[in-house]
Amino acid sequence: MDFAFTPEEEAFRREVAEFLEKEAPREYREKKVTYFDMASQPDWIAQHRRMAEKLGERGWLSIHWPKEYGGQDKSPFFRLILREELTRYHCPGYDSIGCGIVAPALMLKGSEEQKKRHLPGIASGRVMWCETLSEPNHGSDLAAIEVFAREEGDYFIVNGQKIWTTNAHFADWNALIARTDRNANPPYRGLTFFLLDMKTPGITVNPIINMAGHHEFNEVFFEDVRIPKENVVGGVNRGWYVVMSLLDYERTSDVAYAVAATYLEELEEFARECDLLTAAAKDRFARLRAECQVARLLHYRVAWMQSQGKVPNYESAMSKMVSFELLQKVCRFAVELCGESGVLAEDSLRVPMHGRIASCYLRSFGFSLEQGTSEIDRDVIAQRGLGLPRLR
Repeated sequence: MDFAFTPEEEAFRREVAEFLEKEAPREYREKKVTYFDMASQPDWIAQHRRMAEKLGERGWLSIHWPKEYGGQDKSPFFRLILREELTRYHCPGYDSIGCGIVAPALMLKGSEEQKKRHLPGIASGRVMWCETLSEPNHGSDLAAIEVFAREEGDYFIVNGQKIWTTNAHFADWNALIARTDRNANPPYRGLTFFLLDMKTPGITVNPIINMAGHHEFNEVFFEDVRIPKENVVGGVNRGWYVVMSLLDYERTSDVAYAVAATYLEELEEFARECDLLTAAAKDRFARLRAECQVARLLHYRVAWMQSQGKVPNYESAMSKMVSFELLQKVCRFAVELCGESGVLAEDSLRVPMHGRIASCYLRSFGFSLEQGTSEIDRDVIAQRGLGLPRLR
């Protein structure tokens, strides 16, 4: 593969940068708010929706989709460039669940009616999504989930609880996986994938505040929630196959490598201004910059595979694991570099980098857990990439 961008791609990067120079929230750039701690800002949801609509108006959220679904048939590298520039400008607006996960799953597994109904809303930036996969007793073991959908006439009636649901407190629609056959053997054959309007009666969303004090996650309760049968994706008891295709995209929906590289660059600038660049610190910066390059190229490999019509599998797991664990290293290094001042909160008098150091560090503990744990990623790499046998 060729790692160089084409002239058309470079022109698009300049166009996005010029747009964000004018439209990106100025305060977010000044505070250097990262993608993963934007929930720390009180106006984040409003800014996220505002920018999503602006990106949608320009056709950028769906730029890599086929023209038949309202896209421009561009390479997946155009989406990657958009995400990199949004990261560089500390700008919200990209719904990584709707654009990065639900839309690809619908294009692969959805009916034509479902595509026509839901893809335009995602492309416009006006319709936000969440996904309810994990449950209190079933995180990585998705095949064992217990939330049950009972068939009744033209509907399925859903009861149960989901957890760690990102953005459920403001999402318009929900990608839900539920059990529809309790006797299926093996259990994964009894799962069904649904599209659920979050305004449907019987849904309760309770906030989960993470250790950084941010509200991203939620627990979601379903009490006799009625889902029309036309909202089943991929067929009844075929939801496992929808989710497996979805997870391959979920692991590439966030550009954690770009967040790590941007954060590291700004941290080095801060360290230079404050005379913190000792020989040991310079060595650590150099090593982390090299790791950022490795993570970037792993992600580019996945984007290239998608541009060739291939569905990345273990490659997605590898890219996600390396990038997210790298971002954890960068966040930990920032605290070590700044010492006691690095743990000060955003509103403290002498807080460095507007409080991002403590905020990002506390948020980083979840990086090896979300979108599939690092242990699961390593299993996928071992089994599907190296052909090693299952251990469990």
